[in-house]
Order: sequence, then structure tokens, then C-alpha cells
Amino acid sequence: MSKTIYILNGPNLNLLGKRQPEIYGKETLEDVEALCAAEAASHDLDIVFAQSNHEGEIIDLIHEAREKAAGIVINPAAYTHTSVAILDALNTFEGPVIEVHISQVHKREAFRHHSYVSMRADAVMAGFGVNGYRLAVAQMGHLLG
Repeated sequence: MSKTIYILNGPNLNLLGKRQPEIYGKETLEDVEALCAAEAASHDLDIVFAQSNHEGEIIDLIHEAREKAAGIVINPAAYTHTSVAILDALNTFEGPVIEVHISQVHKREAFRHHSYVSMRADAVMAGFGVNGYRLAVAQMGHLLG
């Protein structure tokens, strides 16, 4: 029986491939979803893949995951550095959480060095480009056995 993981994406990631490709690359969010689906299938995982520019919608998806998912992979984007509400929602989730960032946030502006989400995350992938999503899904497959 396969397990489901939620892969959640925060604000502006709908513009992936168009917005600052020198930082975030040329792959689109659809490319990331296909990459995640292929990796998940190799670990007998199903995915729910979502993106929102709205903090409350991301929180609602985390609440939904409490009932439907074995794990969460999340790229909270700018909410990484600002959202105690997303941290609080993740703290209600009992399974593993892996945080993903496309860029190497610690080589960027100082405000990007702090992550509320990291206070809950079991692992953090940063600086691997969109391949970080694949690595996170593979690690989730390992954690969920």
C-alpha cells in the first residue's frame, strides 16, 4: 500500500522558470511536480502537489495533511522567514517534515538566514536547485520505509 506525501509550495513559486532564473533556474513548477511524481513512484509514494500565494491556504493544506498524509515536503518560500502560523500548523503534524529551498539561502541576504520552518523540519535541503525536491522525496521514502 502506498503512502501519500504532501508537497507544498509558497508564494511566487508559481512563477518558477520566469522569475529570477539566475537564482531559481529555468525549470517550471510543472517540471518540479513531474520530478517529484517520478521520484515518489520509485518509493511507492503518492503525492499531493500544491502551491499557494496565500498563507492561510498553506495552513489549510497542512491541516488537511494531518488526516491524509504520512509526510510533508514544504518550500515555504518567503513565509520561511516570517510565518509563525505555518510553524504552528506544522507542529500539529505528526509525520516527518522536510523543508526545501531552491537557492542556497545562507549565501543570500541576511534576513533569509532565519527559518521558522526549520524549527520543525526533520531535514532541510537548500542550494540543490529543483533537484532538492527530488532529494527530499527520496529522503521521505527512506523515512517512511
